[in-house]
Amino acid sequence: QVQLVESGGGLVQAGGSLRLSCVASGRNFNINAVAWYRQVSGKERERVAAIPRDGKIYYLDSVKGRFTISRDNAKNTVFLQMDRLRPDDTAVYYCNVEGFQMNLPTTRLTDFNSWGQGTQVTVSS
Repeated sequence: QVQLVESGGGLVQAGGSLRLSCVASGRNFNINAVAWYRQVSGKERERVAAIPRDGKIYYLDSVKGRFTISRDNAKNTVFLQMDRLRPDDTAVYYCNVEGFQMNLPTTRLTDFNSWGQGTQVTVSS
């Protein structure tokens, strides 16, 4: 299993910035795609930003020009830089990582899709 640990959420005033981090850990795995989602209580989870396997970065329209997704492959870490935050960005943010893992000693490859525990981002007006 590949586990994700998120950090970086918190309380910030409108117009401020936060940087979310998501570290993946496990054995013998490769990451194909990464994404950040967010969810407000009572609403569906929505995809905010993603770097899919083909590398074509996706952003939710409402965050374009304000959020930046990036990854550090050497450290198995995904980032979400959030600038010019607005009150409607308030949500629990989740990291999602897809890839494959080699199971030893068989060397069989299995796909995985892991979620972080979520980190609260609150933007005050």
